[in-house]
Amino acid sequence: MTQVVLGVDLGTTSAKATAFDVRGGEHGGGEARYPLDEPAHGHAVQDPGLVIEATVAAIRQAAASAQAAGAQVCGIALSSAMHSLLALDAHDRPLTPLITWADTRAASQAERLKAEHPELHARTGTPLHPMAPLPKLVWLREHEPAVCAAARRWVGVKELVLRRLAGEWALDHSVASGTGLMASRTLDWDPEALQIAGVRAGQLATLVPAKQCFALTATDLGLPAGVPVIAGAGDGPLANLGVGAVRPGVAACSIGTSGALRVMVEDPRVDPAGRLFCYALTPGRWAVGGAINNGGVVLRWAGEALAPDLGEHAEAQLLALAAEVPAGSEGLIMLPYLLSERAPHWSALPRGAYVGLTRGHHRGHLIRAAVEGVCQQLGLVLASVRDAGFEVRELRATGGFARSDLWRQILTDVLGMPVGFPAGHQGSGFGAALLGMEALGLIDSIERAADLVAIDEELQPGAEAAEAYAELQPVFVSLYDALAPAFRRLRRFDPGSG
Repeated sequence: MTQVVLGVDLGTTSAKATAFDVRGGEHGGGEARYPLDEPAHGHAVQDPGLVIEATVAAIRQAAASAQAAGAQVCGIALSSAMHSLLALDAHDRPLTPLITWADTRAASQAERLKAEHPELHARTGTPLHPMAPLPKLVWLREHEPAVCAAARRWVGVKELVLRRLAGEWALDHSVASGTGLMASRTLDWDPEALQIAGVRAGQLATLVPAKQCFALTATDLGLPAGVPVIAGAGDGPLANLGVGAVRPGVAACSIGTSGALRVMVEDPRVDPAGRLFCYALTPGRWAVGGAINNGGVVLRWAGEALAPDLGEHAEAQLLALAAEVPAGSEGLIMLPYLLSERAPHWSALPRGAYVGLTRGHHRGHLIRAAVEGVCQQLGLVLASVRDAGFEVRELRATGGFARSDLWRQILTDVLGMPVGFPAGHQGSGFGAALLGMEALGLIDSIERAADLVAIDEELQPGAEAAEAYAELQPVFVSLYDALAPAFRRLRRFDPGSG
């Protein structure tokens, strides 16, 4: 009987569970969605009960389909979105919604912390940005003191799921490294960060290694009690593992709704300029890189704002218009900061902008410039990784953008290096399963990921396009600094700035 591990990916809008064997083969899966609510400007929250229900449903579906295919489920391994926060009362009932990474209400607190306590980024590896739980906690202390006074426990989505499956309040070092509350070198809660946040270590979950195994206690999954539940890690580091980018010098780049670029390093090291995060995976493996808020969402905006006549789901038509325009959009640049931005500036202040617009530009130019802007932003992350002293000799890319030949080529041209596109686009769920397999002794090492993930295609940068983008990148970089004062002044017109 084939042995499988369920890789469970707790994403921003859905929970996915897939049964993987040791060769990377799939033996069934399940998925259930949950909404991301925006009840007020800057708020991006979820109902924790709906997230748990969806996770249970996805695991149940995956377990049933694996068993129907004749496979034995040997474990459940978890990947989760990072940076979420929830207050629980003395009876473990929610006092707040689940506040997600996309929530920006703590922008002012993050900017203040960045100015007053820059050492926290260096010590925790987490940028001082409203995505992180540390600024969120400061915001709650200042705006909802009654909630803070009543909170017995502060948790995120990973702790909720581990509690539901195995009855334990625990958090892996990987997700904890994205809270801004854990010191990277000690792998323990940072006293200064806790003091600033106004929380005690006893209000937080017990920290455990990513390969920590718990015993399944949930009885409604169609699995026997005692099946190992592996704590797992954050979705970003596991995405590297899922595409085989586990060795130093091999970077993973992804563009979905948002985007990211990360490379594995052997020790926790933070860019002195504060442009990068450093998140744990396992001992001797840390993910260094940056995430961007604006990926595929920029193309969807372009469709809604510039080409509503094409209707919904018009990505292919939009990109066809963009393909008619040469590289560099004939002198038009878009800063794609529709949802503010994360790396490498880590600020909620910036806004989107077109620069260089003339009467000669039509909507094809605007669409192409939007795609190029997303890729240029990832180019800044790659440059930051290299500037910080980390080698990137190979790059693998995944995500919804990879369905477009044009977008793939633009990314390759902007980054100015060959880009490999793995077959299957496995991602974080596969990474979680591999981590679980290592924890259970089913594979010798997660190094096997580099051999399991085949590269389906490798693109080379076009000489002329790569030269054009390299010439434009300093202009792209300079525009952020030039417009920063305007971003600050425009903020007073933002309904969520207070």
